[in-house]
Amino acid sequence: MSGFAGSSAAGDGEERLLVPLSALNHFLFCERRCALIHSENVFVTNAFVAQGNRVHERVDVGGYANRRGCRTVRALPLFNDRLGLTGRADLVEFWPRPGGGEEPRPVDYKRGRRAAWDNDRVQLCAQAFCLEEMFATTVRSGSVYHALSRRRTRVDFTADLRRLTVDTIAAVRRLLASGAVPAPVYRPRCHGCSFEDSCLPAQSPHADRLSRYLRDLFQPKAAP
Repeated sequence: MSGFAGSSAAGDGEERLLVPLSALNHFLFCERRCALIHSENVFVTNAFVAQGNRVHERVDVGGYANRRGCRTVRALPLFNDRLGLTGRADLVEFWPRPGGGEEPRPVDYKRGRRAAWDNDRVQLCAQAFCLEEMFATTVRSGSVYHALSRRRTRVDFTADLRRLTVDTIAAVRRLLASGAVPAPVYRPRCHGCSFEDSCLPAQSPHADRLSRYLRDLFQPKAAP
């Protein structure tokens, strides 16, 4: 799931910053959170983070198994030299192909309920990029397992998703290479974020505007 932003990989004759797979998820959720974690090495835990850690306790312990017609590997280290990616997959299922060989399919574990979020899909697609390079194969799909729902969401690695993932990798690399920490932006997603008390997004210049928007959104309008 995570890597080391301080490492670098050679590419096109120059050193490139390695992008941790988890940084892609953090970036699409909040660029400031991404920079605090991966540039400043700051991480704050709250109840939601603790719940997420418990979800990962089983898959974080490496191991092999055969189940439901496929071979599974937990906590598989991942890398992609071409794109400069590093990290780990919670679970990879290796499904037999009709003509021989196996097709790897990554499975990412998330704490929340079943939903489709770009940050989760992009992180999973980046895992597929790593598997494709490591095993010289094509990975067509993977899954996100939602612990609260106890259900999976299938993710197809379409051309659009692959382009979004490549663009996100480049954006994250620029952010981490700059060493900058973006200013806080107050949004509804800030509530429940473990950084809320230290980040203080409610004190950002946009906080009053968002607060008014949320107040008006749920305020009954007067009858004409």
